[in-house]
Amino acid sequence: MSRIGRLPITVPAGVTVEIADNNVVTVKGPKGTLVKELAPEMEIKMEGTEITVSRPNDLKKMKSLHGLTRTLLNNMIIGVTDGYEKVLEVNGVGYRAAKSGNKLTLSLGYSHPVEMIDPEGIEAVLEGQNKITVKGIDKEKVGQYAAEIRDKRRPEPYKGKGIKYADEVIRRKVGKTGKK
Repeated sequence: MSRIGRLPITVPAGVTVEIADNNVVTVKGPKGTLVKELAPEMEIKMEGTEITVSRPNDLKKMKSLHGLTRTLLNNMIIGVTDGYEKVLEVNGVGYRAAKSGNKLTLSLGYSHPVEMIDPEGIEAVLEGQNKITVKGIDKEKVGQYAAEIRDKRRPEPYKGKGIKYADEVIRRKVGKTGKK
Protein backbone atom coordinates (compact mmCIF):
# COMPACT_ATOMS: atom_id res chain seq x y z
CA MET A 1 0.00 0.00 0.00
CA SER A 2 1.21 3.50 -0.80
CA ARG A 3 2.30 5.05 2.47
CA ILE A 4 1.73 8.58 1.25
CA GLY A 5 -1.41 7.74 -0.74
CA ARG A 6 -3.31 6.26 2.19
CA LEU A 7 -2.75 9.27 4.50
CA PRO A 8 -5.93 11.34 4.85
CA ILE A 9 -5.77 15.06 4.00
CA THR A 10 -7.33 17.37 6.59
CA VAL A 11 -9.03 20.41 5.09
CA PRO A 12 -8.39 23.51 7.23
CA ALA A 13 -11.13 26.00 8.12
CA GLY A 14 -11.82 28.57 5.42
CA VAL A 15 -10.97 26.16 2.59
CA THR A 16 -13.63 24.60 0.37
CA VAL A 17 -12.91 21.58 -1.82
CA GLU A 18 -15.25 20.59 -4.65
CA ILE A 19 -14.77 17.30 -6.48
CA ALA A 20 -16.59 17.28 -9.83
CA ASP A 21 -16.96 14.33 -12.18
CA ASN A 22 -13.80 13.11 -13.97
CA ASN A 23 -11.85 14.15 -10.82
CA VAL A 24 -11.74 17.87 -11.58
CA VAL A 25 -10.91 19.32 -8.16
CA THR A 26 -11.54 22.97 -7.24
CA VAL A 27 -9.90 24.27 -4.06
CA LYS A 28 -10.91 27.72 -2.76
CA GLY A 29 -9.07 29.38 0.10
CA PRO A 30 -8.06 32.75 1.53
CA LYS A 31 -5.25 33.22 -1.03
CA GLY A 32 -7.20 32.23 -4.14
CA THR A 33 -8.65 29.38 -6.18
CA LEU A 34 -6.91 26.43 -7.85
CA VAL A 35 -8.48 24.02 -10.34
CA LYS A 36 -6.74 20.81 -11.39
CA GLU A 37 -7.79 17.70 -13.25
CA LEU A 38 -6.43 14.68 -11.37
CA ALA A 39 -6.14 11.06 -12.51
CA PRO A 40 -9.68 9.86 -13.34
CA GLU A 41 -8.87 6.30 -12.15
CA MET A 42 -8.39 7.40 -8.53
CA GLU A 43 -11.33 7.58 -6.15
CA ILE A 44 -11.35 10.83 -4.16
CA LYS A 45 -13.81 10.91 -1.25
CA MET A 46 -14.60 13.82 1.04
CA GLU A 47 -15.87 12.93 4.51
CA GLY A 48 -16.40 15.92 6.77
CA THR A 49 -13.06 17.74 6.88
CA GLU A 50 -11.01 14.80 5.58
CA ILE A 51 -10.21 13.74 2.03
CA THR A 52 -9.11 10.20 1.24
CA VAL A 53 -7.68 8.90 -2.02
CA SER A 54 -8.05 5.22 -2.93
CA ARG A 55 -6.95 3.21 -5.96
CA PRO A 56 -9.01 0.65 -7.91
CA ASN A 57 -6.34 -2.11 -8.13
CA ASP A 58 -2.68 -2.88 -7.44
CA LEU A 59 -1.23 -2.37 -10.92
CA LYS A 60 2.10 -0.54 -10.96
CA LYS A 61 0.59 2.49 -12.73
CA MET A 62 -2.22 2.74 -10.15
CA LYS A 63 0.24 2.48 -7.26
CA SER A 64 2.31 5.37 -8.62
CA LEU A 65 -0.78 7.50 -9.37
CA HIS A 66 -2.10 6.91 -5.83
CA GLY A 67 0.66 8.80 -4.01
CA LEU A 68 0.88 11.44 -6.76
CA THR A 69 -2.84 12.27 -6.64
CA ARG A 70 -2.79 12.64 -2.85
CA THR A 71 0.33 14.85 -2.94
CA LEU A 72 -1.08 17.10 -5.71
CA LEU A 73 -4.30 17.56 -3.70
CA ASN A 74 -2.33 18.34 -0.54
CA ASN A 75 -0.15 20.86 -2.43
CA MET A 76 -3.27 22.64 -3.70
CA ILE A 77 -4.64 22.96 -0.15
CA ILE A 78 -1.31 24.24 1.23
CA GLY A 79 -1.09 26.67 -1.71
CA VAL A 80 -4.44 28.36 -1.07
CA THR A 81 -3.79 28.64 2.69
CA ASP A 82 -0.08 29.50 3.02
CA GLY A 83 1.17 29.85 -0.56
CA TYR A 84 4.60 28.86 -1.85
CA GLU A 85 7.83 30.78 -2.27
CA LYS A 86 11.31 30.18 -3.61
CA VAL A 87 14.24 32.46 -2.83
CA LEU A 88 16.96 33.07 -5.42
CA GLU A 89 20.27 34.90 -4.93
CA VAL A 90 22.15 36.81 -7.62
CA ASN A 91 25.92 36.55 -7.02
CA GLY A 92 28.65 38.24 -9.03
CA VAL A 93 30.26 41.64 -9.56
CA GLY A 94 27.87 43.88 -11.48
CA TYR A 95 25.09 41.29 -11.45
CA ARG A 96 21.84 42.80 -10.23
CA ALA A 97 18.08 42.57 -10.50
CA ALA A 98 15.52 45.37 -10.84
CA LYS A 99 11.74 45.33 -10.86
CA SER A 100 9.23 47.68 -12.47
CA GLY A 101 5.57 46.69 -12.46
CA ASN A 102 5.44 43.02 -13.36
CA LYS A 103 8.71 43.11 -15.33
CA LEU A 104 11.89 41.69 -13.80
CA THR A 105 15.09 43.07 -15.34
CA LEU A 106 18.31 41.12 -14.75
CA SER A 107 21.81 42.47 -15.46
CA LEU A 108 23.91 39.32 -15.73
CA GLY A 109 27.04 40.30 -17.62
CA TYR A 110 25.50 39.90 -21.07
CA SER A 111 25.58 42.68 -23.64
CA HIS A 112 21.89 43.30 -22.95
CA PRO A 113 19.65 43.26 -19.87
CA VAL A 114 17.46 40.15 -19.58
CA GLU A 115 13.78 41.01 -19.11
CA MET A 116 11.19 38.59 -17.74
CA ILE A 117 7.48 39.19 -17.23
CA ASP A 118 5.83 37.55 -14.20
CA PRO A 119 3.38 34.82 -15.24
CA GLU A 120 -0.26 35.11 -14.14
CA GLY A 121 -0.69 34.33 -10.44
CA ILE A 122 3.05 34.47 -9.73
CA GLU A 123 4.89 37.43 -8.22
CA ALA A 124 8.64 38.06 -8.03
CA VAL A 125 9.58 40.29 -5.08
CA LEU A 126 12.99 41.93 -4.77
CA GLU A 127 14.86 42.41 -1.52
CA GLY A 128 17.83 44.64 -2.21
CA GLN A 129 19.46 44.14 -5.62
CA ASN A 130 20.43 40.51 -5.33
CA LYS A 131 17.62 38.60 -3.63
CA ILE A 132 14.56 37.50 -5.62
CA THR A 133 11.59 35.82 -3.91
CA VAL A 134 9.11 34.09 -6.23
CA LYS A 135 5.67 33.79 -4.57
CA GLY A 136 2.41 32.17 -5.63
CA ILE A 137 -0.28 29.64 -4.76
CA ASP A 138 0.56 27.01 -7.41
CA LYS A 139 3.65 25.02 -6.36
CA GLU A 140 4.36 23.86 -9.92
CA LYS A 141 4.24 27.38 -11.43
CA VAL A 142 6.38 28.88 -8.62
CA GLY A 143 9.05 26.21 -9.11
CA GLN A 144 8.95 26.55 -12.91
CA TYR A 145 9.32 30.36 -12.90
CA ALA A 146 12.13 30.19 -10.33
CA ALA A 147 13.90 27.61 -12.51
CA GLU A 148 13.48 29.84 -15.59
CA ILE A 149 15.03 32.81 -13.73
CA ARG A 150 17.93 30.63 -12.55
CA ASP A 151 18.43 29.34 -16.10
CA LYS A 152 19.29 32.84 -17.38
CA ARG A 153 22.73 32.52 -15.70
CA ARG A 154 23.38 29.31 -13.77
CA PRO A 155 26.01 29.40 -11.01
CA GLU A 156 29.47 28.42 -12.23
CA PRO A 157 31.81 26.24 -10.13
CA TYR A 158 34.94 28.46 -10.07
CA LYS A 159 33.77 31.74 -8.55
CA GLY A 160 30.14 30.87 -7.79
CA LYS A 161 28.82 33.67 -10.01
CA GLY A 162 25.27 33.41 -11.30
CA ILE A 163 21.74 32.94 -9.96
CA LYS A 164 21.31 30.22 -7.35
CA TYR A 165 18.59 29.06 -4.98
CA ALA A 166 19.10 30.33 -1.42
CA ASP A 167 19.41 26.77 -0.09
CA GLU A 168 21.57 25.51 -2.98
CA VAL A 169 25.18 24.53 -2.32
CA ILE A 170 27.56 25.06 -5.23
CA ARG A 171 30.39 22.56 -5.55
CA ARG A 172 33.45 24.70 -6.00
CA LYS A 173 36.40 23.72 -8.18
CA VAL A 174 40.03 24.76 -7.81
CA GLY A 175 41.23 26.98 -10.64
CA LYS A 176 44.38 26.62 -12.71
CA THR A 177 47.80 26.55 -11.09
CA GLY A 178 50.85 28.12 -12.73
CA LYS A 179 53.96 26.22 -13.91
CA LYS A 180 57.07 26.33 -11.77
